Formats: sequence, structure tokens, C-alpha cells
Amino acid sequence: ATRGDPDSVVAAIDKFCWKEWAMNVGDVKGAILDGVVKETAPMTMLELGTYMGYSAVRTVRLLPQGAKFITLEFNPENAAIAKEMISFAGLQDRIIQFISDSAEAIPQLKTKFNVETFDMVFIDHFKDAYTRDIKLLETNKLLCKGTVVVADNIIKPGAPDYAEYVRTCGKYDSTFHESKDAYSNTVIDGLEKSVYRG
Repeated sequence: ATRGDPDSVVAAIDKFCWKEWAMNVGDVKGAILDGVVKETAPMTMLELGTYMGYSAVRTVRLLPQGAKFITLEFNPENAAIAKEMISFAGLQDRIIQFISDSAEAIPQLKTKFNVETFDMVFIDHFKDAYTRDIKLLETNKLLCKGTVVVADNIIKPGAPDYAEYVRTCGKYDSTFHESKDAYSNTVIDGLEKSVYRG
């Protein structure tokens, strides 16, 4: 990878992870995420689950100039690695890292980062926290009409409660995008894209 070149960083991680699996969204599902990011062109975006920083780098390289991107990570060790990765990609000035449990962080986002609402949210942290956290985003009025929420790992390892919630609660227009799991040619997974009705 080349320092300061986010595309080369993403490509290098993908190449490595086809040999040594890692818990990233990956290149195949990543292409679906890219399409949603380009279509939405969010000026404010939240990511739940930084992990090593792959999806932050992948996403922010596609955002409009001046967009505010906040990524939450519970594990300080992961966040430290992500900070190095983000810096190597040259995106340290475009990504705000917040190390915290999402349940504690979400109610603070408006005041701490001067955000009214998010145009897009990417959920890819603890699968059993997906439903709790989307409800927290609703109650803290961080979603507005047209906010696009994308959630990873709907099939594997699976987030059935979340999928049922966004598909049946009446607050979202929700679509499942089937794909292969990260760095696999055989295992089925997919992303759920849910547009908040406001």
C-alpha cells in the first residue's frame, strides 16, 4: 500500500484478507456499500464498529469534501490499530474516532460532535446490539426522513431480530442485498439497507 492513498490501502487489505481472514465488510459486500455511499452522498455519517478501520477508509474516500464521519469502537486496541490505518491512508483529518460503548455514546453524539442528524449510518459492531442501537438512534432523534441505514452480517453470523425490526416496524423502507460473506466464495451473507421514513 502507498501512504496517503486510500484506494491502495483498501486493495492491500483485501488482498491480504483473502489469504488470512479478517472481520471486515470485505471487497464483495464493500462494493454494495460503496454504491449506497455514492448514491446517498452523505454529509454526516456514523459508523458503529470501527474494528481495524477498513470500512472507515473504504467509505470516507467516497464521501463529499467537508462531510463529517464519526466512527465508534468499543475496544481500545482495535481503535489504536484503526488510528494507524486511517493515518496511513491520509484520512486522519476526515475521520472522527470515538472509543466508547455505543449505548453510552449515541445519546452524546448531538452535543459532543455538533451533529443534528445523520444522512447515513453503517452498523457493523456487536450483532446483538443492532436493534438496541437503531432504537437509540431513533429516540435520540439522530435519524431524519431519508436517512439510509446499512447493516452488515444479516445472515452470517446473523442479526435476525434487527432484520425483523427494520422490515416490520413501519418506520423504514428496507431491502436485503444478498452477497457472499467477507473473503468467501461460498458462504452467503448480505447487507440490509433501510431508509428511515421520518
